[in-house]
Amino acid sequence: MSDQAAIMMENNLSQVWNERDSDARLKAIEKIYDSAANLYHVGDHVTGFDAINNSVTSTLKHLPADFVFTKLKPVVINNSIGRLIWGAGPRGESPVATGMDIAHFENGKIKSLYVFLDS
Repeated sequence: MSDQAAIMMENNLSQVWNERDSDARLKAIEKIYDSAANLYHVGDHVTGFDAINNSVTSTLKHLPADFVFTKLKPVVINNSIGRLIWGAGPRGESPVATGMDIAHFENGKIKSLYVFLDS
């Protein structure tokens, strides 16, 4: 499970948080998240595929078009919990913000994702 969970967290970063097309993002969300998954991030808590997609859309609208999220350290998995440390900033440049995702997995999918913003 740990390799699969680590890949799922990396896919969440690249296919959900870096995807500007909401239809393509929704397809990725449906593969990565449980149908009743919860997303908790700064000032927001939503449940379900569509709500997660809408929340990510709202977040991305506040970021410049050239901003991307990148994995800064290897994903760490401890039983059914995963941690991914990321940076956000212009593609190919140093991050202007950092944070981490903490995921709880159930039945091979993300059941809850907590997003922490450091700076």
